[in-house]
Amino acid sequence: MATVIDDSFFIRLERAALYVKKDMRGYFGGNHQTKYYGSTVEFADYQEYALGDDIRRIDWNLYSRFEKYFIKLFVDDRQMHIQTFLDCSASMQKANNEKAVFAMRVAAALSFLAVQNMDKTSIMLVKGDNAEDFCGVVTGKNSLFKGLSKFESLNFKGDADLEKAIINSPSIGSSNGLTVIISDFMTPNWKRAVDYLLYNKRQVMLVQVLSPEELDPTVQGRTRLVDYEASDPLDERNFKMKITKAHLKAYHEALNEFLSDISGFCAARNVAYVSAVCNEPIEKLLFEKMFKVGVVK
Repeated sequence: MATVIDDSFFIRLERAALYVKKDMRGYFGGNHQTKYYGSTVEFADYQEYALGDDIRRIDWNLYSRFEKYFIKLFVDDRQMHIQTFLDCSASMQKANNEKAVFAMRVAAALSFLAVQNMDKTSIMLVKGDNAEDFCGVVTGKNSLFKGLSKFESLNFKGDADLEKAIINSPSIGSSNGLTVIISDFMTPNWKRAVDYLLYNKRQVMLVQVLSPEELDPTVQGRTRLVDYEASDPLDERNFKMKITKAHLKAYHEALNEFLSDISGFCAARNVAYVSAVCNEPIEKLLFEKMFKVGVVK
């Protein structure tokens, strides 16, 4: 893992934090101020006393002025669960493994920001239609670093069904934090997964990782096209064809439509969406793009 993320990278992350919406309930004992009132020492507001309220919170100074009972309300600090689903399909291993490394760095960075802010965090590996628990639910930096060391032996292969993997995951939770999906989203089965997470009142962010060649292919002439997720060399998805300028133009048009569809889907559902090229500095993604959509602050 030292070749993927070094100490200086984590030092930069210590200046950032994840923003989780205030309508999340979360768990007791965290560092997020929610819209709900709790029992911290930070004053929030007054509320007229009602039967059943804690009489120890009555402000007697206000009673002496208005002859009405008012109770003090305090800010409620909660712990959230930052949950990351990492696409481990073969297509994520393109560009000499740079896509996979970039995706792992994003997952590690978000997990670090979570535990730094006293939140729970977990990483789920999407393999086929399953979501494998990578290192359990982590709450401290030492446990996180121990878990992240296993990234060195992580293999990206086969396909990934984001819909089935996420919907069948037993640990989604409800109204208790942020779910991040890291993928190239080159699978048709992901939109229902997002809707399922929103149904469970999770805050959602999509992180799309693409390679330079996927954004701007340079190949021309007669070429053999190979689907990374087709394990059989004779699979019909693998074929030879002559690539012309017309093909490249059609590809760019299809790519723009593909990206616009993701962006439009997320905008309609108030889902944060960021896209990155795996050869760009990860700091650009974390400190510029995620800051712009309001997830990192």
